[in-house]
Parts: sequence; structure tokens; C-alpha cells
Amino acid sequence: MKAFFSEQQSKHGPALELQNGELVPHAESQARVDAIRGVLTDVEHPTDFGLDPILAVHEPGYVDFLQRAYADWVAAGRPGDAFPYVFPIKGRRPLSLTRIDAELGQYAYDCGTPVAAGTWETVYWSAQSALSALQHVLDGARSAFAFCRPPGHHAGPDYMGGYSYLNNAAICAERALALGAGKVAVLDVDYHHGNGTQDIFYAREDVLTISLHADPKIDYPFYWGHADETGAGQGTGQNLNLPMPRGTIWTDYMAKLIQAIERVQAFSPDLLIVPYGADTYAGDPISYFSIETEEYTDMARLIADLNLPALICVEGGYAVDALGANVAAFLSGFEA
Repeated sequence: MKAFFSEQQSKHGPALELQNGELVPHAESQARVDAIRGVLTDVEHPTDFGLDPILAVHEPGYVDFLQRAYADWVAAGRPGDAFPYVFPIKGRRPLSLTRIDAELGQYAYDCGTPVAAGTWETVYWSAQSALSALQHVLDGARSAFAFCRPPGHHAGPDYMGGYSYLNNAAICAERALALGAGKVAVLDVDYHHGNGTQDIFYAREDVLTISLHADPKIDYPFYWGHADETGAGQGTGQNLNLPMPRGTIWTDYMAKLIQAIERVQAFSPDLLIVPYGADTYAGDPISYFSIETEEYTDMARLIADLNLPALICVEGGYAVDALGANVAAFLSGFEA
């Protein structure tokens, strides 16, 4: 399977994140890049599709903020990476804010997603990798692998969080529709709920969003991903959340995945987008499912049996020593 990746995606390197009350080394590190890159054999540098596909999903003010946030932080005399510390939990609305601290809170929902020196270049080229993989599929390939880094599925129209800044899966879904696809399904198999993707398409009937993830009653992102979130307006019934308890093993996960696959079949999309996170792995340091490496091959085979043109986008996965093997197992199952 052809993969798309730019070395520009290594420029993002936040030092720290706030987790469980303390500052710890940032989990979304260059080591993840090295682990995945090491198992890919057919890698192509992405085409630059520009800002237009990104702006079709993300609000212009937010995109402008991402481009200048770190420079504004430095200009304000601040050391290290740019962190928010105050958030508008009520009355969130467009405001003419000029202080970088206020803008960070306006556009972020957690303290685990700082803006670092190379963040914009990295997320921009991550989106271009996804768009290039999409184009490869639209040109006739059965599937393609977008080596996106950092993740994207937590990013909403105008907010960042969960290590995510631009929503690669959503950008590609919108792009595919603009280029003639009638319907797109997004099947998210990361440990955490794809809240940004859900938010972007929640009132849309042309995109089916499905997420298999840890129960948000006890796991991030907490405020999204509950089973009663099924869509709104024209999108009523077009969002399916399948939360599962900590410790979920493959046989129980598989039952939920089959349910999701049946829903995709009923929707009959023209394109399938699979945000894939290897953080469902039994040894992941920040996640709590119990899927083993060889079971990713079975997971991928079930999804591939849908026999749909498919774009796979990398999301999470933080057990660095096993990450390459987990990605390779998933890709081998999809190709088989």
C-alpha cells in the first residue's frame, strides 16, 4: 500500500504537556515518527494542495491563529511552548482578542496540545499527506495510507485538543465530496473518541461518522462520545458512538466493530476513511484496551471486507517500541 509522508511532519516537537496534574514529557513525539516510518516501504512525498481544502473545514480565524501563534507567543516574551491557561466554558463566541493567552484559550480545550516552533509546518504537511493519499484513492487505488502526524480527529472547526490541530479525516471527507463523491463514511478505530470529526459533520447527511472508543464517562475526551449522540437536523441518525469499558479485549471489540461495519454497509458510501489509532494496544502507556499486535491484522481484514475505496489516516498510538509492528500488522491485514 502506498504511503504519503513529508519530512516536514517532524518539525512539531512540544516538550511538555499537562496530564493528571503534572507537567510530563509530551507523548506525541518524534519517536512515533521514527517507529512508523521504519515499517513503511512505499512512501511518497505529498503534493501541496494549498490551504483551500483546509479552509473548507476549519474557520479562517483559527487557521490564521495556528500559523502565527508561536511567533506571537515569543513576541510576548514567553519561554517554551505556547500553552493556554484560561478557557471560555460559557458564552464561547467570536471575539476580537489580541493577547496570545486569550487566543490560546479561545481555540483550545485542553493543556495537552501546546503550539511549538514547528507546529504549523507539521500539521500543514500532515494534511497534505492525507490529501495526497485521498487523491491516490480517487485516482483508482483500492487504498492508501496517510502517515499523519500529529493526530487530527480531536480538532474541530475552530479548536485544537488531544494533540490535534487540523482534522485530516474531515478535510479529506469534505474534499472527496467536493470532487464528486456522493457519501463518505468515517470509521474511527482510535482508543479515544473522534470528537472533532463528530462535531464537524454532526448535522450532515452526506457523511456517516462512527467511533469505537473508550467510555467517555471515565476517559478522554469526557464531554463527547456518549452513545446518545446520534446527530442533529439533517444528520440525525448519521453519528454512531460505540463506547467500551477499560480492559476491552479483541473478541468484545470485534463485536462492536461488526456492528459498525454493518452500519457502513447500510449507508453504502462511495469512500471509507479510517482514522486508525494503535493506542488500543494492550501495552499503550496512556490508554487501556487490551488488543494485541496480531489482532490488528484481523481488525483490518474485517474493515477491508467492506470492499470500499479506503483512506487510512494515522491517529494515536504511544507504545513506541510496538508502534511500528502494530501499524504493519494493520496494513498487512488491510492489504490481504
